Parts: sequence; C-alpha cells; structure tokens
Amino acid sequence: MIGRLTGILLEKNPPQLVVDVQGIGYEVDVPMSTFYNLPANGEKVTLLTHFVVREDGHFLYGFSSAAERFAFRHLIKISGIGARMALAVLSGLSVDDLAQSVARQEVGRLIKIPGIGKKTAERLLLELKGKLADALPSAALSVEDNRHDILNALLALGYNDREAAAAGNLLPAGISTSDGIRQALKVLSKS
Repeated sequence: MIGRLTGILLEKNPPQLVVDVQGIGYEVDVPMSTFYNLPANGEKVTLLTHFVVREDGHFLYGFSSAAERFAFRHLIKISGIGARMALAVLSGLSVDDLAQSVARQEVGRLIKIPGIGKKTAERLLLELKGKLADALPSAALSVEDNRHDILNALLALGYNDREAAAAGNLLPAGISTSDGIRQALKVLSKS
C-alpha cells in the first residue's frame, strides 16, 4: 500500500500530477482543492495517498490533508460512487462544507456538483450521515451561529458556494441572520 508520496512535482495537468520520487514518476489524481494548493513544477511536494488496484489498472489518488483522504475513503464506499465522482465531490466542496451539508442534509449544495443528481445527492447524505462530522471536529456545528441561514440566503440570491462561503467567513461569530446577510452583501458588492 502506498500511503504517502514525497518528491518533486514534475507535471500538473488537472486533475493529474506526476511526482518524481527518486527517479520513479508516479501519476496521481487529485481533487481540485489539492491541485490549487500545489507548489510550482520542480518544487518538493508531499501528498497523502490512496492506492486502488482494479482488474483494469492500478490507480493512485493524492490529497493535501488527512481529512480529504478520510472523506474520499468514505465516499468511495458508497454504492455507485467511484473514485472520479468522489474527486468531483471534493473538488466542489471542502471537507468542512461537505460535513456541514451532510449534518444539515442539504441536497441543494450537492446537486450543484457536476455529475451529481438529486437521487445520488440523497444517497450521499444518507450514507455519510454521522460519519464525517463525528470524525472531523472542525466540522462541528455551532447552534448559536447563524452562518447556515446567511449562506442559504446568499445562495438563494444567486451567489455560488465559494462566493457565499468567502463572504460568510468574514462575518463575526454570533452575528444575527439579517445583519449577516446585509454585511455579506456589502462584501460581495465590493468584489
């Protein structure tokens, strides 16, 4: 089993990388969240990996964090969700956002990911319920925090997940829903 690679990043062609480890070039598929945080070609890189052996080939998947690899491993256990779709989910949502979507049973956020329909999203939410939030303390939900309502309001107004999340991250903890929406809209109008 290959659990981690440390080497020189040779090539970046989304979503695939080639990492040179002492003269051997490993092809590694990564989610876009990992891809965007990679160093330049020729620089040292370390990836946590998941190795899959199937009758049609050997496949190596890489992640910048243990949380991403953990979520990937849970996603591929779900019937009908292969490695490509799991990478698409992790490319469309951060692990924390995925855990929050699962905890809140938000089908709407998952169906925005290319290749995920309503039935697949519902199956993901059902199968992952209680598995991600419990294992990832950073995904714990705060009862007094109104960010969920603020985020949903921004999404309803037509902003995408990344814009809404970026604006929501700038808000102080414990802000009321109406004040949060107002402040988030001000932030979004300036960008």
